[in-house]
Amino acid sequence: MDRRLFLKGALATGALSLGNLDLLATRTAHATGNAPLATPSAADRNLADTLLSYAKVLGASYCDVRFVRMLTQSVSARDQVVTGLSDSESYGLGLRVIKNGTWGFAATRIVDLQNGKRVAEEAVAMAASNSKLQTIPLDLAPVQPIQAEWKTPIEKNPFDVSFKDRAQFLLEMHALGASVPLGGNKLTLFSNLNAVREEKYFASSEGSRIWQEVTRIDPSTWATVADTKKGEFASRALFVLPQGRGFEYVEHYPYKDEIKQAAAEANEKISAVPVEPGKYDLILHPTHLWLTIHESIGHPTELDRIMGYEADFAGTSFLKPNTWRGFSYGSEYMNIVADRTQEGALATVGYDDDGVPTQSYSLISKGSLIATQTTREQAAMAGEKASRGESYAEGWWNIAFQRMPNVSLQPNPKKYSLQDIIKDTNKGILIKGNSSYSIDQQRYNFQFSGQVAYEVRNGAITHMLRDVAYYGKTSNFWDNLDAIGDKSEYMLGGAMYDGKGEPEQSNPVSHGCPCARFANQHVINTRKQSANSRPGMS
Repeated sequence: MDRRLFLKGALATGALSLGNLDLLATRTAHATGNAPLATPSAADRNLADTLLSYAKVLGASYCDVRFVRMLTQSVSARDQVVTGLSDSESYGLGLRVIKNGTWGFAATRIVDLQNGKRVAEEAVAMAASNSKLQTIPLDLAPVQPIQAEWKTPIEKNPFDVSFKDRAQFLLEMHALGASVPLGGNKLTLFSNLNAVREEKYFASSEGSRIWQEVTRIDPSTWATVADTKKGEFASRALFVLPQGRGFEYVEHYPYKDEIKQAAAEANEKISAVPVEPGKYDLILHPTHLWLTIHESIGHPTELDRIMGYEADFAGTSFLKPNTWRGFSYGSEYMNIVADRTQEGALATVGYDDDGVPTQSYSLISKGSLIATQTTREQAAMAGEKASRGESYAEGWWNIAFQRMPNVSLQPNPKKYSLQDIIKDTNKGILIKGNSSYSIDQQRYNFQFSGQVAYEVRNGAITHMLRDVAYYGKTSNFWDNLDAIGDKSEYMLGGAMYDGKGEPEQSNPVSHGCPCARFANQHVINTRKQSANSRPGMS
């Protein structure tokens, strides 16, 4: 790479210098290098054991401790300029106890015996104080003590790829996008390439000792085209989405083809035909449908929201505590699996932050809700004897609580492609890519839009549409699922930062699905939306 490009970026943004680049490269080699990662040292294990024993002496009936190191690196570029490099590391311990049937938690970034004991004392004191307000003591579902190690199966460690090589990759991709003829319109490309590794040692007073290394990669690219004469612009994001994989995911993704397609489609959107509001059969591509699944299925089936114990950063749920089981969620085509074991998915780990082995299970079967999402403390609320393994804390400074697993729509067991669905559609719209959305605090009334949309008439795609959004109610929407693609259409989408709680925590989560059709849905023109066509008013 021409080193002047880095200098040019530094002058433009004030964020970079060649010295910073050299420093980052040196630090990366020192911190990660090419050597295998080490499991916790004997000193760390002994410290964990000492703190567990100390918490019991202080009166805790249960204790667990997590040593967590978070490593994050990112490279960003705009057009032919590298605009940002970052390399961060965070390390600390979080200690959780139960005393008098109540949780207590404290954490520290200074990992030694003195501060560890102080944290244990604070956690026990917090539990004792909070127990005066808790009327029903915690009832943890049992779990067998586990001695185990687990690592994300990756082919190429992203932390072994130099900043120079990552930046070079982005600039070469941008050069391909810039080669697309746009009829005089101006193209701007912006990309981020982020990598995250989570190293975690979990030890509990029940005898579990678990070491995990979780690797995730989060690439993103936006193409924006401006027509300076008309004063209009349009954007199209690449459909690449984060996954729990190594750098091989970036290398295997068809960037060379899609970056050109994204630039051309962003240009086409400017002059695309405005959609006519009305009812259409919606054919939702997996690059779009994953987000609809996340908002209308993933969140409302979290048990703490159903029970009303959680309402921060997304509200509660339209499902009710005494009637959720067996709720008619959708049509017979609707089969949803909750899975923290799926390869490549963001929420996939070997064990949750309660020390429970993760699992895959049916959440919705033929449109009927048959299970929910639980942790050890929630299992009894769901009338179950064991946790579903869905406890997670964002960092060492956070207490673990119930977080969403990978929630996915299962494909049609019979051969049925996207082209087959299109051929069987008389008046429809095909939507690809996720864009803006809105959903109420019970996850019931919603509105979604996509990156690109196409009219489907009499079994064929006719032309691109713009200003497309659809709205509806969760159960009515899924009731109208009337066609679903086979496994050849299945794709894995997801988000690195799903917020929940107060203080807010982020959870990485994936949602897989094939293409699917939803009959007779309300579509609006976002530029001409009237008061009468607002979501929830019909």
